[in-house]
Amino acid sequence: MAMREIRTVGDPVLRTPCDPITTIDDRVRSLVDDLVETVDHDGRAGLAANQIGVGLRAFSWNIDDEIGYVLNPRIVELSEDEYQDGDEGCLSVPGLWYPTRRAWYARVVGTDLDGNEVVVEGTELMARCLQHEVDHLDGMLYLDRLERSVRKKAMRAIREQL
Repeated sequence: MAMREIRTVGDPVLRTPCDPITTIDDRVRSLVDDLVETVDHDGRAGLAANQIGVGLRAFSWNIDDEIGYVLNPRIVELSEDEYQDGDEGCLSVPGLWYPTRRAWYARVVGTDLDGNEVVVEGTELMARCLQHEVDHLDGMLYLDRLERSVRKKAMRAIREQL
């Protein structure tokens, strides 16, 4: 296991959709170990594989003292009429938080390292995390979901950090 460096905005791996995991081998097991170890720190809610430079569909989470992972996740359900509008941040966009609208409830289905189906669901912070991490695996950042005027402000703040 290794604590991995977080890739930040501007790195092309963050904008590249991740490939499905077709074979669970030592490389994938090592990836999961790294995802779990790297997310296991205060202030970290989730971590997608591409955030540590690996273009495979996997992420880990650290919500309410529960740490887990899922391979090949796909969102199968979102609340359609209940939303949350809180501030959202990202390890790949350090230090910046902006209001981001997300579904209040989300359910993700994927697999574990043994190939068994895994269902991860939740409301509020867990729902936000699930949506955020699947976006990463699809090559999206939360910045892409911001209202235009807020996104403009965010991009200016990112340029000022460089």
